[in-house]
Amino acid sequence: MSTKRFRPDVDAPEYKGGYSPYDIIKEGTIAIGVIFLLTLLLAILFGSPDEHAITIKTWSNAAPIDFATTATSELNGTSTTGGYGAPYNNASDGPALGPIHVAHLIGVRIPINTVKDFVIDPLKSLPNQPVLDQNLAMWASASTSTRSTWIANYTKASANMKFTDGHVVVNATDAGPVPVMVDSLTQMARSGALDQALVTGSGFYTTDFTKPLLFVSDGTYLADLATKQHLSGDQWGMMNETGSYPGQAWLWLYSFWYQIPPFNTSGNADILILGIMLLLSVGLLLLPFIPGLRSIPRRTRVYRIIWREHYQNLK
Repeated sequence: MSTKRFRPDVDAPEYKGGYSPYDIIKEGTIAIGVIFLLTLLLAILFGSPDEHAITIKTWSNAAPIDFATTATSELNGTSTTGGYGAPYNNASDGPALGPIHVAHLIGVRIPINTVKDFVIDPLKSLPNQPVLDQNLAMWASASTSTRSTWIANYTKASANMKFTDGHVVVNATDAGPVPVMVDSLTQMARSGALDQALVTGSGFYTTDFTKPLLFVSDGTYLADLATKQHLSGDQWGMMNETGSYPGQAWLWLYSFWYQIPPFNTSGNADILILGIMLLLSVGLLLLPFIPGLRSIPRRTRVYRIIWREHYQNLK
């Protein structure tokens, strides 16, 4: 009768040592109980480290000039959202993985026109605003070239923008209705009405916060807060928590790539790092099937360190 050949790369040797009783149910119950009590105690002592949500109302009251400047960028198409590309618009090709532009595969699934969705439509929702209504009518009746001239003149003059007595003041010449529109939008934002208008623009009963989130992220206020909380990409922000609390430490490998060349200076870093992490994840899943690599724990005898007490008792 033939005996099956022992394969050290695959087969485990037959265990011939002693055995000790072990109640995994008991140990597991104790572990869960201890973790529950520690979690409850730490939650009572320290509470949640998360900051309050940043709304457009919060932003526009804390930094009205930044909000008005961002609103101007939404009008002239220079905001991040305005030039983002898919899934919001066709303004750019987006990141590429080799010759493949991944955004093209997704397409424009959430169409956003920053002029219409972030400025004009919210202003139209304001009731009893005769001066604003006249300016919106002027905007609606103007040609594309005339609107571009108005916006260009206002954008040029906005370098000296001031906020006085609750109003945005820009000494712009031949800017048409743009000064009234930006000032009215700023007042709308400071009252909290813009937050509501951007959420309910697609229907009254909705929980889609895409538009207000994009609007806030187009300004510098949110980014500055993130930097103060050490949450930006060059601060290993992906694995940090607000208030200097420990965060998602297991994301160190993902955050690591953003700190080294060429990724830390590449505008294509997100998709490149995603590709690297996909390859590493596939390699981890296939590790039991890769000869040589799967034998590293056995060859290095690392298991004897983990179970050192057991092997000491065998001596």
